[in-house]
This record gives sequence, C-alpha cells and structure tokens, in this order.
Amino acid sequence: MITIKCAKCKRKIFRYLKIGKGRVLRCWKTRISKDYSIREGNIVKCPCGNVIGIENGKKIKMKQNSFIYSGTKIRR
Repeated sequence: MITIKCAKCKRKIFRYLKIGKGRVLRCWKTRISKDYSIREGNIVKCPCGNVIGIENGKKIKMKQNSFIYSGTKIRR
C-alpha cells in the first residue's frame, strides 16, 4: 500500500495498492482503498484546490508534479 499526498499541502489524497515497479502514472479505481479527494465532474482535486488527476472510466490519469507518495510497492 502506498499513501498518495498533495505536493502543496501534504494532505492525504488516497491509499492505493501499487503493484509492480515504476512511477504512478495512473491509478485504477478498484485498487483505491481509502479516498479523501474531492471530485468536480471528472477532475480529482485535493481539499486545498490542487488538481491531482483526471478520471477516465476505470482509472485516474495522474498529473505528475501535483502529488507525492510514500509506502511500499508490491513486486510482481
């Protein structure tokens, strides 16, 4: 599990099950365990107003410099 936080205010955005190595480019909705984000249409935002990503069907396309994450990734 990794914790994705806002790069501006450091608040939690969501807890996510990351599988495999590499960067977080998109988050699958089925792997999000806790969601603290605010949704305005298909835009995913932090409570401070920072845009984190854009929702596209089953996944969220993440905006790279708007979040940070910590935790361990599961190897395949």
